[in-house]
Amino acid sequence: MASQIFTTCFSILIGLFLLKDVGASSDMGVKGDSSVRITPSEMGVYELVKGNFSVKISTYGATVLSVILPDKNGKLDDVVLGYETVDEYKNDSTYFGGLIGRVANRIGNARFKLNGVSYNLPANDHGNTLHGGSVGFNNVVWTVEEYVSDRFLSLHYHSHDGEQGFPGAVDVYVMYMLIGTNRLAIKMVAKPLEKPTPINLASHTYWNLAGHKSGDILSHEIQIFGSHITPVDQKLIPTRKIMSIEGTPFDFLKPRTIGSRFKEIPGGYDINYVIDYKENNHVHKVAVVFDPKSGRKMELWSNKPGVQFYTSNMLNTTKGKDGATYHTYQAFCLETQGFPDSVNHDNFPSQIVKPGEKYEHLMIYSFTPV
Repeated sequence: MASQIFTTCFSILIGLFLLKDVGASSDMGVKGDSSVRITPSEMGVYELVKGNFSVKISTYGATVLSVILPDKNGKLDDVVLGYETVDEYKNDSTYFGGLIGRVANRIGNARFKLNGVSYNLPANDHGNTLHGGSVGFNNVVWTVEEYVSDRFLSLHYHSHDGEQGFPGAVDVYVMYMLIGTNRLAIKMVAKPLEKPTPINLASHTYWNLAGHKSGDILSHEIQIFGSHITPVDQKLIPTRKIMSIEGTPFDFLKPRTIGSRFKEIPGGYDINYVIDYKENNHVHKVAVVFDPKSGRKMELWSNKPGVQFYTSNMLNTTKGKDGATYHTYQAFCLETQGFPDSVNHDNFPSQIVKPGEKYEHLMIYSFTPV
């Protein structure tokens, strides 16, 4: 009975969130508690606060800088990895908290063909294109559209025709919103203006539910609601196959610790899961993560078909905020998305969006102390 009530209330909250039309405002000032107007060349940090739950976002890269919430004893911790200053994000190679685009994840051989035209992109990852190219959406300054400190922050970015090699201009919007108690929603919307173009946005937040300075996440328990993965080659490009996880160390259909079969995954997890969901579900549960030390539990919901599970394999004595030094496996990422390299795999869900169509991506994080 309790679970039914929760599901009903949660659905209502999501519905209210969906009613907010991202990108509808023509006023480019900051609204709510602030009356400051900014220009696209300026950077700012905005905080959303409701009770003892708070989120900080930078206009540089539409980046999530911090998420602070209580543990089972009421102790507050920042559960997101990041840097001390916004300027440090300019030279970042980890993508800490960034809004990734125009196409998140990898595009094989840094090229694709669309409507008979070949497009060459920056090869910024071993001959492939990673996270939109050498200057992705996480490396640009976004413009504030609306801001109400206890409700939401809405940002806009105009991506011009030919940017990083992609065809057509695109207006991109992202809204960060607090809904209910200890819930963060992210709504990403993109609208091509004159040409069809691939769009696959993602939020690249690094999570450690015990606190960003607490060490590795191998004792976190995780459940991923995906019974298949898209296996990759040595350069992390999908092989076109969609493989069952049954009997493999990728099987997290039942909760278990991240590190329980780590020895079977050289280098750690970095793979796209195909999420199990019914076609008529607008949003579906993607994953549940629980840290037994702090008692914090995170549930993730989305409307996208895939999620990249990444265990921060490339962190290596990275200097972070609050005097922290981040090491390998100190965080996990769950990046809901379309499938990697979909532009070169016709058996994957298409990421091509045409003028007059709207790309829409929803993420809802729900945090509870257990």
